[in-house]
Amino acid sequence: MNYRNAWDIFPENLLKQIQRYVSGETIYIPAKNEKKAWGESSGYRAYLAKRNQSMKEDFAVGQTIEQLSEKYCLSVDSVKHIVYTKQERTMLNYNKTLSSALSFAKENKIDEWIHTYLHDAGKNIPFSDGLKLFERYYIGPIKMPTDMFERNTGPEEDMKYKIDKDWWPIHVAALEDSIKKDPDMPPLIAHYVEHGFEMNDGNTRLQAYKNLGVQEVNIIIWITEQEEYEEFMSRYGKYAEGAAVIN
Repeated sequence: MNYRNAWDIFPENLLKQIQRYVSGETIYIPAKNEKKAWGESSGYRAYLAKRNQSMKEDFAVGQTIEQLSEKYCLSVDSVKHIVYTKQERTMLNYNKTLSSALSFAKENKIDEWIHTYLHDAGKNIPFSDGLKLFERYYIGPIKMPTDMFERNTGPEEDMKYKIDKDWWPIHVAALEDSIKKDPDMPPLIAHYVEHGFEMNDGNTRLQAYKNLGVQEVNIIIWITEQEEYEEFMSRYGKYAEGAAVIN
């Protein structure tokens, strides 16, 4: 993918409008008439089916579980789950909703839902690509107290990701209305790292929930290091009781 300076492409008045929504970040602009179904655009589910089939074929010709774990960068338990499953389960129905995420989690496929969501409604393919670089722990969706999480996106000066001060309240208010009409919103996504939480997706929804006085939010926690996973479970394991944990 080639990157070009927006100043060299857009008229000044159009660029100023774009900067109201995003500034200093990489964005993807699809080609004209490029719109595709989520499965086509992400290719992630097709990739998983192809990978799993290839893994089963390798196992059938004598490669060990440990060899497959190293080859495909998966945990031993994940490899066992794939190669010992005689038939792929029916493809789950993806939607950008909590209920869809829960159905994927029930089948130990919450990572698939996350990547599909990030390629679809989340519009954050770089985040998805980054998650795939290493093996992660994914916990959830689980309910946790809303006040445990803080935004890192907004119009305030101390925010890591600045949002236009005029656009922000409009978007938050729109989400408040959406939550009132249909509470089946996608879960938030946060990284547990360095003894705390970093919001990755859902900052605006988090503010909308707080404005509405919602006491608990549905969230997916992802962790990279085993030590931090153990620390999270030690501190917050009560919220994860019975929840799906994928590694």
